[in-house]
Amino acid sequence: MIDKCGLVAVIGAPNAGKSTLVNALVGQKVAIVSAKAQTTRARLMGIALAETEEYRAQLILADTPGIFAPKRRLDRAMVAAAWDGAQEADAILLVVDGRKKKLDYLESILESLQGRPERKLLVLNKVDETPKEPLLIAAQALAGEGQFDEVFFISALTGDGVPELKARLADLMPEGPWHYPEDQVSDASERLLAAEITREQLYRQLHDELPYDSAVRPESYAHRKDGSIEIHQQIVIARDSQKSIVLGKGGAKIKAIGEAARKELSDLLQAKVHLFLHVKVEEGWADSRDLFEEIGLDWVK
Repeated sequence: MIDKCGLVAVIGAPNAGKSTLVNALVGQKVAIVSAKAQTTRARLMGIALAETEEYRAQLILADTPGIFAPKRRLDRAMVAAAWDGAQEADAILLVVDGRKKKLDYLESILESLQGRPERKLLVLNKVDETPKEPLLIAAQALAGEGQFDEVFFISALTGDGVPELKARLADLMPEGPWHYPEDQVSDASERLLAAEITREQLYRQLHDELPYDSAVRPESYAHRKDGSIEIHQQIVIARDSQKSIVLGKGGAKIKAIGEAARKELSDLLQAKVHLFLHVKVEEGWADSRDLFEEIGLDWVK
């Protein structure tokens, strides 16, 4: 049987459903998901497997930050990480929110894709929430220029169309040895993944109360002798006024965030987890080189 292995870059605007799609292709959670735009910050590799009678394929999926007009240093680093994820890819997926009727926000992405040699697939997502006719109009408008080789209609949330997309990607991958062990589903360290899961709970439980100016800094990650895992993390916020929001009345909110993150981490790591969180106010954290490296982003000027 032939082995195949290749890189698939998953790009698009914020909130298109890229992380949900990567999780669906892998078959388990490797990327955090939130209704908050620009949830994904660093490039994260999900690893999916596909097998036919002819070959076994390993798909290395680069879940990239959403591409948008960058304003701050953090924004520029995120957009740079997105385009870095598309370098030397064997296929590029442009994931588009199928519910949106106006498509002009995609112009800069489409311009950047023009002339690139990689095989490009247009993926219209969230078809479970969209009537068929607007989807077809959007597909025709986006694919009309001829720069996309194929168009797929999917719902990453329900799984509709995902098996067909995965099978096609596997077909497109080049022959070659696998880059990762068969049981590995992500290139993220457990330490970084744990910080990401806490950040997801931060967004989910605080919604719009806490602005985008927050991060989770991994401090320590240790295996205890009894087989459990002890994790210490720092929730970094930009202003002192945000501290009470994260803590909640009598510390209730940070406790709820910690409990939800701890439960998910225990399930994911198949071990008892002791999670310790504390809050730090750091006004200039979004310009901190050290923090960029800790959350997996390259420093940009």
